Amino acid sequence: MSIRVAVIGAKGRMGSHAVDAINDAEGLELVAALGSGDSLETLIDQNIDVAVELTVPKSTEDNVTFLVENGIDTVVGTTGWDNDRLARLEATLKDHPKTAVLIAPNFSIGAVLAMRFAELAAPYFDSAEVVEIHHTRKLDAPSGTANHTAQRIAAARNAAGLPAVPDSTESDPQGARGAVIDGIHVHAIRQQGMNAHEEILFGSDGEALTIRTDSHSTSAFMPGIVTAVRSIADYTGLIHGLENMLDL
Repeated sequence: MSIRVAVIGAKGRMGSHAVDAINDAEGLELVAALGSGDSLETLIDQNIDVAVELTVPKSTEDNVTFLVENGIDTVVGTTGWDNDRLARLEATLKDHPKTAVLIAPNFSIGAVLAMRFAELAAPYFDSAEVVEIHHTRKLDAPSGTANHTAQRIAAARNAAGLPAVPDSTESDPQGARGAVIDGIHVHAIRQQGMNAHEEILFGSDGEALTIRTDSHSTSAFMPGIVTAVRSIADYTGLIHGLENMLDL
């Protein structure tokens, strides 16, 4: 039997590519493609197995809450999921124990691998910083990928018992040192002509390691979305990161 899929945010850059990818994928059936003006109520009687939520940060929490409350597994590619939002989602999922939601900061296999490589490298270097570069249409900063990367680096450093990253900065009135996420500096660049790129910078006395991932087209995210749609029925509750569905 085919997996019946709905795409929410189907007219956006990611959403339109997702529609094509799902139509082309064996075993998936696109049942609904909703734009910003379409009501989610139309999904209730369509036997949707999985919804792919690719809207904007201000809408995503309400959309996902609706889907969970109606027992629809959901793959989420919209960023803006801070700790408060995640906590509310987990509380909602407790009332719907058979339903699963994947919050994926990035669907690029290369980006997911880069985060995993960074996690492995983090205990072996004194310094760590993240630089992310995106197109000028991106609404949030830093990106969800950079935020997730910094959190994983910090967790790996803490588990290894490392001290804080060395930094002697005493004055930064313009915020040149970037955001600080769990002790890791993150720098966001918005540049015309770019799509989605991340550099993870490590250093110790006498050596440096740079991990870089480049997604030149939105099509790079489609294999990850298709994988998540096919896999999510095997899970319940909140899954944070596509890496949890891959054999890494």
